[in-house]
Amino acid sequence: MSLTVFTNALLIDCTGADPVEGAAVVVEDDRIKDVLPAGKVGPLPGPVTTLDLKGATLMPGLTDAHVHICAVTENITDQHRYYPASYIAARAMRRAEECLLQGFTTVRDAGGADYGFRLALDEGHFPGPRLLVSGNYLSQTGGHGDKRRRAEWIEPIGCCLGMIGSIADGEAEVRKAAREQLRRDVDQIKIMASGGAMSPSDELDTTQFTVAEMRAAVEEAQAVGKYVLAHAYSDSAVRNAIAAGVRSIEHGNLIREAAATAIKDAGAFLVPTMVTYEAIYREGKRYGIGDHQIQKIDLARQQSVQGLTYAYKAGCKIGSGSDLLGDMMVQRAVEFELKGQVMKPMEVLLSATKVNAELFRMADKIGTVEPGKYADLIVVAGNPLRNLRVFQVQDNLKLIMKGGRVYQQAL
Repeated sequence: MSLTVFTNALLIDCTGADPVEGAAVVVEDDRIKDVLPAGKVGPLPGPVTTLDLKGATLMPGLTDAHVHICAVTENITDQHRYYPASYIAARAMRRAEECLLQGFTTVRDAGGADYGFRLALDEGHFPGPRLLVSGNYLSQTGGHGDKRRRAEWIEPIGCCLGMIGSIADGEAEVRKAAREQLRRDVDQIKIMASGGAMSPSDELDTTQFTVAEMRAAVEEAQAVGKYVLAHAYSDSAVRNAIAAGVRSIEHGNLIREAAATAIKDAGAFLVPTMVTYEAIYREGKRYGIGDHQIQKIDLARQQSVQGLTYAYKAGCKIGSGSDLLGDMMVQRAVEFELKGQVMKPMEVLLSATKVNAELFRMADKIGTVEPGKYADLIVVAGNPLRNLRVFQVQDNLKLIMKGGRVYQQAL
């Protein structure tokens, strides 16, 4: 048995309660044993490691509901053309480690990573966050998951590791494709319900898949206790996905009141990914991302605040994602600052902790600092409720703990 005690903490437990100064938290093995707002720790058996935080912030490990660890380069349209699966896998594990060292202790991969990555991290072969995998995302022919250029007369690309979709048309094919991903032990199914920015042959505001096709994927996921997340930008695409029973809407930049209300009424979640548009708009050309794709990125970028505002006013459950590619992943925490244009600082923190935990169906395990939950904790210099930018400076992360194990400490 190992015991660690954090003392003199500014505790932001992310339950929604106000911060508590001078709090103490006791960790036993991989779990939070006790939370002591008054800071008084009684006798404990055996050797104890005591960490005096001297007023630094103690809070739950952050979570990201939209990562792509297999997007190891910035130009994902061409990545599979130049690199073998072995190279992508090796670099993906480094991307996973980068997530953890930015303070993100649980992440949901929204397409690309399979259960082998999750297994390697769970068994401790590589440092990284808890990983929820979606495997190959499902796309219609010519949809966001179809990486073929307009002039390419080849079969859909489905043989490689990484940012590759399973192309399916019609209810029967979608059902079979979903079953295949579920056979491979994904945690959730990802579908493409609209056009996308990085795809070479569609437009952002189009709808993709029929409601019936998407419902087939939803039914297969629900049959084994799992759910579907949908890439969707436009109002009509989001409403179609919600009508099909999708649980998690990704992006949603172009939504208006009708779609926001539909998300709220269905009890679904919206996962904005505002930072990726800012990053690609600024840096995309130097990574070889084409003009057409940059134009679509700019359209999404210009409307991201408006889309989030509609969702916020409607009372939607708003999670937190990033969707960053390649070396741009270092900007992950900028997402909080961008969300802060619409949401209050505590709401931003909750979106990346408590709300995401509910979305992941892990609210009993992660997302808040409460007894019995995993000891996923970070210590931050400064108060993020006063300045959401504190997470953007690596030196501000004084300690990162996942499951009771310390991966970084500079106290």
